[in-house]
Amino acid sequence: MNELKVGLPKGSLEKPTIELFAKAGWHFKLTSRNYFPEVNDPEMACSICRPQEMSRYIENEVLDCGITGKDWILENESDIVVVADMIYSKVSRKPTRWIIAVPGDSSVQAIADLEGKKIATELVGYSTRFFKEQNINVDIEFSWGATEAKVVSGLADAIVEVTETESTIRAHGLRIIHELMTSNSQLIASKAAWNDPWKREKIENIARLLQGALKAETLSGLKMNVSKDNLDAVVDLLPSMNAPTIANLYHKEWYSVETVISEHAVRDLIPLLLKAGAEGIVEYGLNKVI
Repeated sequence: MNELKVGLPKGSLEKPTIELFAKAGWHFKLTSRNYFPEVNDPEMACSICRPQEMSRYIENEVLDCGITGKDWILENESDIVVVADMIYSKVSRKPTRWIIAVPGDSSVQAIADLEGKKIATELVGYSTRFFKEQNINVDIEFSWGATEAKVVSGLADAIVEVTETESTIRAHGLRIIHELMTSNSQLIASKAAWNDPWKREKIENIARLLQGALKAETLSGLKMNVSKDNLDAVVDLLPSMNAPTIANLYHKEWYSVETVISEHAVRDLIPLLLKAGAEGIVEYGLNKVI
């Protein structure tokens, strides 16, 4: 039997990735010490590894495909295939940002002022290339974690760090002076797997269903009953991906109206639908929208 070796990211991306796969139809059985979870697909074998290492494992064909951040692909300069963007994150489900920050009372105002300074970061390779391109000489030191504390305690003059909400940056009294890049999760594949017809089709199907699950997270289904006299008024209120589905109710001059809309629109829309004559309104969640 053919088998696709899939990498799942450990850490902050692990839970949202597994939840996303579940919505797409793949359910994993994990234990606290098991890095090889079972999955309800005999054609898949899964491994959990750090996103920082994922692209290297895929480039070296230890794995066929996996999800990791764009930042770590760039950090490792990996020669892989980017199959699809998976824009979600632990908190905001928006791309994360890699920034350069200094203490709030630092004399540094721009990246040129970092000449000769020490910078702490986990993103050593990318940061080194960036400052070299800017012709700024800096001493870049690898940080094993708690990077914000390095600059607060005086162990570094600045940090290159990832942020979603800037709350940790602000909590440490730091000031952002430059944004290096934005990053989001990506489904990537090895070139060997991408050139294998069976594996490529399997990876493309995974990408299609994962993106369908992501799209569904921002949408809601809405179903209601509407009399013939009120039908036009109700339909005029409905935003829709295409056009609402309308079906006759049995032996009545009433209709069942169903549509898919942005979940953010539901709260304000339902009172308007009631005023227009809709009844029996049901909102329901969606797993996938393809």
